[in-house]
Amino acid sequence: MYKSIIRPLFFLFDPEKIHHFTFSLIKTLSKIPGIPLVFRTLFQVNDKKLERQLFGLTFKNPVGLAAGFDKNAVLYNELSNFGFGFIEIGTVTPKAQEGNPKKRVFRLKADNGLINRMGFNNNGIATAIEKLKHNKGNVLIGGNIGKNTDTMPAEYTSDYLACFEALHPYVDYFVLNVSCPNVGSHAKLTDKDYLVELITAVQKVNATHAQQKPILLKIAPDLNTVQLDEVIEIVAATKIDGIIASNTSTIREGLKATQEQLATIGNGGLSGKPIKDRSTAVIKYLADTSNKAFPIIGVGGIHSAEDALEKLAAGADLIQIYTGFIYEGPALVKKINKAILANA
Repeated sequence: MYKSIIRPLFFLFDPEKIHHFTFSLIKTLSKIPGIPLVFRTLFQVNDKKLERQLFGLTFKNPVGLAAGFDKNAVLYNELSNFGFGFIEIGTVTPKAQEGNPKKRVFRLKADNGLINRMGFNNNGIATAIEKLKHNKGNVLIGGNIGKNTDTMPAEYTSDYLACFEALHPYVDYFVLNVSCPNVGSHAKLTDKDYLVELITAVQKVNATHAQQKPILLKIAPDLNTVQLDEVIEIVAATKIDGIIASNTSTIREGLKATQEQLATIGNGGLSGKPIKDRSTAVIKYLADTSNKAFPIIGVGGIHSAEDALEKLAAGADLIQIYTGFIYEGPALVKKINKAILANA
């Protein structure tokens, strides 16, 4: 029903507008007595065999929702009914910001992909915390944090630390987002020495808390092997808890979309099926080259149970979906979990 009726209807409208409409729809439906139970019955798979122990946390299943979907932590309680093992909110920045000018999200229907240049639009850390105070505890929550666009390079670390300190009581793990292609002054965030400095600074703050939270680094899918070797070296040097591979891509190779279409759309991060193989290759390289020295959350182009199993076989410990959730619908989570059980 989703792919035959709901998706074609939704795809008649602007992607960002329909995103907000969908949020309102799920929020409203979830207030109707019995509807959350219907969602859980339709989409959840509850089996101890799906549990994963990672970073000192117990994930009820390995399928998560990637950052960017629930940026402002407004729908995570309702989304927990759709069968996710964990949900990542954000990217959150210290101050609220509008992000890049609209229109900034574009569908590549023939490719089952999206291009976005949102630019870390969010309502700021204080608003996210107010929402997270209403956490019903049904699902693990990750906090994806970043810097404000107008922050000067000398203050980047301060932005990350401000988000980390404020969010610490409210999330189960953290993700340092240093790989989004849609924010300014990006070069410093890919510098190895700076990343070691940033991670170390965050870890020092983490160590001041009685309960320390896992910290992960989210990387781009466009890194070459030399850069991926540097990622492995960063993990070894800092003992960061894990890597999320990967973010959106700036590469436009092998698309069915025409050059004219792409020129009209302009710059932005590509997600969905077109980056599936690239993100899987990054996961496999990191896992094989490091001899599986650290946990990896695999994300990028998961549109089927087979795609998910491929990521896990490549070396991912957990996976996340986003664009696949939009194109395939909420049943995708259940299909993946059932396939994992069948292949256990």
